[in-house]
Amino acid sequence: MTAPTHTVTNQVPPLVGHDVYRTDSALTDAVARHADPALLPEIDEELSLLGVAAGSAQAQRWGEEANTYGPVLRTHDRYGNRIDEVDFHPSWHRLLGHAVTAGLTDAWSRPDGHLRRAAGFLVWSQVEAGHGCPVSMTHAAVPALRTDPVLAAEWEPRLGSHVYDPRLVPAGQKPGALLGMGMTEKQGGSDVRANTTAARPLAEEGAYALTGHKWFCSAPMSDGFLVLAQAPGGLTCFLLPRVLPDGTRNTFAIQRLKDKLGNRSNASSEVEFRDTWARRVGEEGRGVATIIEMVAATRLDCAIGSAALMRQAVAQAVHHARHRSAFGGPLVDKPLMRNVLADLALESEAATTTVLRLAAACDTDTEQERHFRRLAVAVTKFWVTKRCPAVAAEALECLGGNGYVEESGMPRIFRESPLNSVWEGSGNVQALDVLRVLTREPLAVNAFLSEVGLARGADRRLDAAVKDLLSELGDLDGVEGRARRIVERMALVLQGSLLVRHAPAEVADAFCASRLGGEWGSTFGTLPSGLALPSILTRTTPWPGAS
Repeated sequence: MTAPTHTVTNQVPPLVGHDVYRTDSALTDAVARHADPALLPEIDEELSLLGVAAGSAQAQRWGEEANTYGPVLRTHDRYGNRIDEVDFHPSWHRLLGHAVTAGLTDAWSRPDGHLRRAAGFLVWSQVEAGHGCPVSMTHAAVPALRTDPVLAAEWEPRLGSHVYDPRLVPAGQKPGALLGMGMTEKQGGSDVRANTTAARPLAEEGAYALTGHKWFCSAPMSDGFLVLAQAPGGLTCFLLPRVLPDGTRNTFAIQRLKDKLGNRSNASSEVEFRDTWARRVGEEGRGVATIIEMVAATRLDCAIGSAALMRQAVAQAVHHARHRSAFGGPLVDKPLMRNVLADLALESEAATTTVLRLAAACDTDTEQERHFRRLAVAVTKFWVTKRCPAVAAEALECLGGNGYVEESGMPRIFRESPLNSVWEGSGNVQALDVLRVLTREPLAVNAFLSEVGLARGADRRLDAAVKDLLSELGDLDGVEGRARRIVERMALVLQGSLLVRHAPAEVADAFCASRLGGEWGSTFGTLPSGLALPSILTRTTPWPGAS
């Protein structure tokens, strides 16, 4: 018998069998901080159940399978009839079904609904990011539909349902429904006012026939879609059902599925409308105003999704470093690796803390909080989604060559990492939106600065950064070319203020020293000396088996 050529040693076990929620100190602290104390035990238990599911080997297998066996378009049936259906692997349906059952489309009717839903979205998105697209759009569609009380009464209970029903039948026959979105056209991109899809009024009140082409229509298996089209009175929002009440298919020709860099489990499509029946949402000519709250909600979800990717990337890197030995000891004990990991952990904690603060602002919903969200969502969406690819790349490198191999899961995270910066308005769109607020909405500016100012006097580096920002904001002549610089500074002082007020001292000190104090290099792993790096890493270590 031939002897084995080698024995497998020093390989890192898979990160399974842990509670993704309870092992994330930044997340559990944020939930405890913002939740109603009377509801916290219920919310905590709800999120822990989801965290255990997210950390299971079964859920991780679903994520792998949904991405390996992506959606397939079937334009016709065997007889030549046009059907325009998209087939998904069963694991996609399991992921999406678990998200719906866990209430990740139900934020608008529950107490602390946005907080618990955002935390759950952050937890469950770590399993697989692609299925989060229909979850996000279904959640975000509610405020747009509320501009029409009749439509809201009809659709909102289905969208907030905890029952997943993938059948392609009239929405009125289903206990739960999903909504997608189709705004972008090939000639306009983010400039939706350049849309050419035409909406012709029909005899029925509020009904129109739509004709045109959508360059990106997400989640085409959904039960309905919010779309923008040019009505006689201008750009208008419409609800387009996939199946009409009498059971016939609405005209919804899926031309092709996009072949994307990442997000491969999710179907993004090009669709054609030809006298496609739709119902007007809001007034004619008020399409952007009608859909703007949906866009705000999906932009926040982009930031939450990026925070989830960052958290999972950092968790994998820390787990690897704890179990992998090199040069005489565990990687996590090497000073340079510890610096890299702690630096990544700071970025992840800052992102999580910020997005949960914004989710809590949706629950409070006072005038002050609405003004705060108006500016802070665009700032956060810009910054957190921009930081995600850098975190994913550095975390992948922590695994060495193993991180470049598909089996590690890191390449999927890396491919996914740029997406949220592109979706719902790219970086320049966010920066220009911030400029609009700075020049036209003083109440939003005041609300943002008031939030940052709550930490005044607590850290000299934060105070100095705020002073510099105020100087920058005092000179808005020719500001467009400096827009990204301004938004970066706004994001950093917001994150710094939140961490100084709420994070452990060692976390806040490291963040302010590096991000605000000028003691930071151009790459991760350049934190200055004298910081409590082991304490930072303890907060971010995903201990398998922890409860």
